[in-house]
Amino acid sequence: VQLQASGGGLVRPGGSLRLSCAASGTSFSINTMGWYRQAPGKQRELVARIFSGGITNYADPVKGRFTISRPNAKNMVYLQMNSLKPEDTAVYYCNARLHSVDYWGKGTLVTVSS
Repeated sequence: VQLQASGGGLVRPGGSLRLSCAASGTSFSINTMGWYRQAPGKQRELVARIFSGGITNYADPVKGRFTISRPNAKNMVYLQMNSLKPEDTAVYYCNARLHSVDYWGKGTLVTVSS
């Protein structure tokens, strides 16, 4: 499974970005997809994930600001990020879990700065 993420960039505090991730290389429907992030000097952490059936969970720092979604019947995932803060600055990684195996994209950099 290959994951291709896009949508990162530089944004001012309070701004918005939308990350996209497309999975390829499998004919199976991926049950769980999500986003993680890693800030400089910190460990990678969960941002949000979405399970089959549309159940979602979010890390506390992003609740109410970020929304994860998946289009029906597609191995894709989006992350709408609103009200961005400087502490959201990180490399964001797309994740997919298929048959109990985790797959990772290369990451896309999000920088929140004035």
